[in-house]
Amino acid sequence: MQRAGGRRCQRPPKRAGRARLPGWDPPGGGPGLGRTRLAGRERGGGSPGAGRSQGARPPPAAGGLVEPGGWWGEGSLCAGAAAAAAERQAGLGFQRPRAGPGHALLQPRQHEQLAGRPLPPGDPPPRALPAASMRRSRVQRMVLATCLGSFLLVVFYFQSSLNPAAEERILGTSWYGKSGRSPLQALYDSDQFEQSSLQATHQQRRDLLSSVCNRYTRKRRLLTRDDLRHLVVDDVHGLLYCYVPKVACTNWKRVMMVLTGQGKYRDPLEIPANEAHVSSNLRTLSEYSTPEINHRLRNYLKFIFVREPFERLVSAYRNKFTRRYNTAFHKRYGTKIIRRHRQEPSNEALERGDDVRFEEFVYYLLDPRTQHEEPFNEHWERVHSLCHPCIIHYDVVGKYETLAEDANYVLQLVGADASVKFPSSSKTTRTTDDMTAQFFEDISPFYQRRLFNLYKMDYLLFNYSIPSYLRLR
Repeated sequence: MQRAGGRRCQRPPKRAGRARLPGWDPPGGGPGLGRTRLAGRERGGGSPGAGRSQGARPPPAAGGLVEPGGWWGEGSLCAGAAAAAAERQAGLGFQRPRAGPGHALLQPRQHEQLAGRPLPPGDPPPRALPAASMRRSRVQRMVLATCLGSFLLVVFYFQSSLNPAAEERILGTSWYGKSGRSPLQALYDSDQFEQSSLQATHQQRRDLLSSVCNRYTRKRRLLTRDDLRHLVVDDVHGLLYCYVPKVACTNWKRVMMVLTGQGKYRDPLEIPANEAHVSSNLRTLSEYSTPEINHRLRNYLKFIFVREPFERLVSAYRNKFTRRYNTAFHKRYGTKIIRRHRQEPSNEALERGDDVRFEEFVYYLLDPRTQHEEPFNEHWERVHSLCHPCIIHYDVVGKYETLAEDANYVLQLVGADASVKFPSSSKTTRTTDDMTAQFFEDISPFYQRRLFNLYKMDYLLFNYSIPSYLRLR
């Protein structure tokens, strides 16, 4: 005798009739018809011992797990009730153990009902498995499938990232030169040997740029497509060039058109200046998909050319506000600058905007309303805001002061044909340091300091010293 859930569980008395099934007393206590098989059939007539002598299986173990075609023994009733009571007491709820492959998990009456045999009168409805158990197994299957899918994605990612040839085949790029090396490989392979003075100079520029970024940049952010609009792509040679207006960008765009083979010219000087700035002639990195962008940022040679910040600023002022042909800049920016920063302007000046003074241009740059209304124009925007050198790792940092030497160095890394030469710049119209100093003579020390603070990061990142003509103290 056992106790299950606080009730006595007794072995049912032996009868001449059928065996007593869990939770079912034959109505009226009439005689049974022998042992009941789960498949819904009966062995009639004989005593319990007779049924077992005809090849019947022994009773199942405690817990009441029954295989199809098995027999319900009398001793399994109390054992199953005891197991259920123990689980309820432990707060686990009742769940019949899972059978082997192909085994049914139905209660005995469910087998009879499925076999087409009606239940005896007054019999309780068959009990299904708890819903929580079914939900738990479904969740486990979903978690397993998710883990397997994530694992396969990780394997695919590492295979593609560790196999550049496969990545290039998928993305449709192949830009190895005559030596079988990309420009990026040519650059860093040469660093393994004894460096020339030019190579050492560029290594120092990269190291300084990285050091300043680590010191002044606290939080790195992700790039957006707007950040990539100045990166010109050459898929033929594996190049990314961030163009900075007023730093020989017209000539570099001419060279890029020759390198990419998109134009009809073989000599950069044959390309008109206005055609070099047509956006459809060159592709920028912002036009590619995200996987293509990441592939090019990892594998292409990235270079940039910079210039002394105030010299570049004066060059932009001279080109956009003192040339009569730049009427678009006069209308868009000149009229606004004169209206806000000139006392008692003439009607002609307000209408034409073609006689902006340099100090008025400086006031416009320092006016908080300027950047609140719209970003700086690219011709006077800071280099670190155009090309993001603290997010994008540039392999070559060229300088306007050593333009010819640095340009030839890039073309050498690319493996360009000997016929491709970087155009020499005009010395007659170039803005020099002495010319820049003359423009700052009429700027007060207060506004000189504020303007320097505005362009300070460009001075630090690219190792330009404070101009001697500034009166910052």
